[in-house]
Amino acid sequence: MEKMCKILCVSRSGYYKWIQTKVDENSYQQRRKALFARIIWFFLDSKCRYGSPKITKLLQREGWVVSERLVGILMSENGLRSCVSKKFRVNTTDSNHTLPIAPNVLNQNFHTTAPNKVWVTDITYIPCRAGRMYLASVLDLFTRKIVGWKLADRMTAELVLDALDQAYASQQPPKGLIHHSDRGSQYASETYREQLEKYHMKASMSRKGNCYDNACIESFHSVLKKEFIYCTKFHTKAQAQQEIFEYIELFYNRKRIHGSLGYLSPEQFEALYKKSIS
Repeated sequence: MEKMCKILCVSRSGYYKWIQTKVDENSYQQRRKALFARIIWFFLDSKCRYGSPKITKLLQREGWVVSERLVGILMSENGLRSCVSKKFRVNTTDSNHTLPIAPNVLNQNFHTTAPNKVWVTDITYIPCRAGRMYLASVLDLFTRKIVGWKLADRMTAELVLDALDQAYASQQPPKGLIHHSDRGSQYASETYREQLEKYHMKASMSRKGNCYDNACIESFHSVLKKEFIYCTKFHTKAQAQQEIFEYIELFYNRKRIHGSLGYLSPEQFEALYKKSIS
């Protein structure tokens, strides 16, 4: 023992004191250490995007008896703060046109009973040092899953058509699906209306200047920006494409838990639904 302490430059009294501390450490302290280790794991696994409410739900799912307040205290004491950046808005809706406008079929009825009954879609601006970009997203109202998306450097009808085509190819929805969007010229264009008709979808559009009519996709774009886009610097368009793919396909659809889905991810919620009807 004396030789070991000498080699490690540790006094014998210091070593015995450390041993005694370990012996005296009670179960409460051990539990707090184990709890904090799991908090760190969930925090890093979410790429620093989860705050105490979501981490508490995940801990409770593992069997921990823990309050959101305690999780919040431990995170605050150790400098763990979720990445949420300031809000910045660029208007992407061009409703100043004479193209046909579909009626507001959805009418803020955001409750649906199965996947592929209602899709909501919108365009949002993505800042990039190599030049501005735009993201068109299609969200399933039941699962909150992004079923189609497209990133491009121009806000055209082709952009939203590509997102719609991707969604249709991946989901193969039945006839009669309600497709809701704002009054933007891209969604009111002749080519887009023809594609909706080809897919046997029923067009629905928000009232003029009423963002609440399309609140669910607006909410997705808000989350995307606050916890990812504004915390990331895109130097090239290729980088933006790759990292947005990873966020949507690998994190948001597969892993990110939602309070409205019982703290499940969209794909977990969809799988649970399919199991319940099989």
